[in-house]
Amino acid sequence: MFHVGGARSALYNWAVARQSGGTFVLRIEDTDTARNREEWIDGIIGALAAIGINESDPAFEGPYFQSHNADRHREAAQQLFEAGKAYYCDCTREQLQQRTGSEHLGYDGFCRDRELAYEPGRALRFRTPDEGQTVVVDLVRGEPAFPNSAIEDFVIARGDGSPVFLLANVVDDLDEGITEVIRGEEHLSNTPKQQLLWEALGARPPRWAHLPVIVNEKRQKLSKRRDKVALEDYLAEGYLPEAMVNYLMLLGWGPGDDREILPYPELERLFRIEDVNTSPAFFDVKKLSAFNGEYVRALAPETFIALCTPWLTAPHASWRPEAYDQAVFERVAPLAQTRLTVLSEITSYVDFLFLDQPVEDEASWRKAMKPGAAELLADARAELADALWEPEALKTVLETVAAKHGLKLGKAQAPVRVATMGRTVGLPLFESLEALGRERTLSRIDAALAKSAAE
Repeated sequence: MFHVGGARSALYNWAVARQSGGTFVLRIEDTDTARNREEWIDGIIGALAAIGINESDPAFEGPYFQSHNADRHREAAQQLFEAGKAYYCDCTREQLQQRTGSEHLGYDGFCRDRELAYEPGRALRFRTPDEGQTVVVDLVRGEPAFPNSAIEDFVIARGDGSPVFLLANVVDDLDEGITEVIRGEEHLSNTPKQQLLWEALGARPPRWAHLPVIVNEKRQKLSKRRDKVALEDYLAEGYLPEAMVNYLMLLGWGPGDDREILPYPELERLFRIEDVNTSPAFFDVKKLSAFNGEYVRALAPETFIALCTPWLTAPHASWRPEAYDQAVFERVAPLAQTRLTVLSEITSYVDFLFLDQPVEDEASWRKAMKPGAAELLADARAELADALWEPEALKTVLETVAAKHGLKLGKAQAPVRVATMGRTVGLPLFESLEALGRERTLSRIDAALAKSAAE
């Protein structure tokens, strides 16, 4: 699944590419066969398309597949060996631990001057400079410096001759003309090694930008094992792609002037990678939901109705398929549109219209059916039997009943709402009763009175 952190990184790359007249390059790094499946690749491409990054735009290039460039990776490894910038090593982990007395220390350079040739089982290590430092020019973090003495002679090709990801990544970037690398800060520790490889291969390193880590409400790094992190999951729940894009763009950056709800073209115009923060970015689901609610309310009515359709049919809908009435839904859709934060909520807002009986929510029942509620319901039922069936007339009826019982209208609505709709919270009562119809309204009040009498 496509991590929201990956989606944020993709959007920042996309903005920089389009601002500069450059190209966003999608590369599928598929050399790890255990983590490589066609449906996962399709998922990445589909998720990117959902947030507006796709091949229909001239700024998009790819996808390329790392596995297709395997010969070039091997050539680069051999080039580094022949230039004396890498050497073969036959040390085992056990031997290293015996020499250093620790399982935590890095490689000690034992094979640097042994001039070993390649044999199966011998890894190829990069010869890291002994002195000086590697300075990373980072558009977000300035110029962090890494002492070369602290960087071990790292492996660039395994004992079977296959290059490791670190080298493959650099070679692919070189071949694809990458000039900007914008990614999460967890990759910063690899950057001095990659920069050394760029320089050893005779190329100028790209400009780097390492984005702040995204954390949950406990300020822990967002984890797929603990948190909901997949972009697809949020979209499947009814978060709009436009709202996701808007929110993700603000995880580590802001346009200033306290503006937040902005369409992507405006965000792209204002975005500057140099203005991205280094502090962790809090993924606030409540704030995302608030963003989404703003976007839902801004939808054209016909678009809102169309987007709700998946949640009004199986498997989301709990009513019989033949019970659903599109015309009835269209009548109440404007009422629901002002209340939803995510589209999936529509099911619980309108189920009372299509279920044979309203849902039984015991908490709502206990809250509404307090002493005197049955008497109020009985009087309301008597008045509703002959009332004009339109919202204002129904409201007047209940106001009269409420006054008789010494109640304000809000208090009087609760028993009627729970009897007819099943919950204390929902769409406006009188418009809902109009859509429900007189016969079903009275029938449900009768059922509630019978239940109350039996308690």
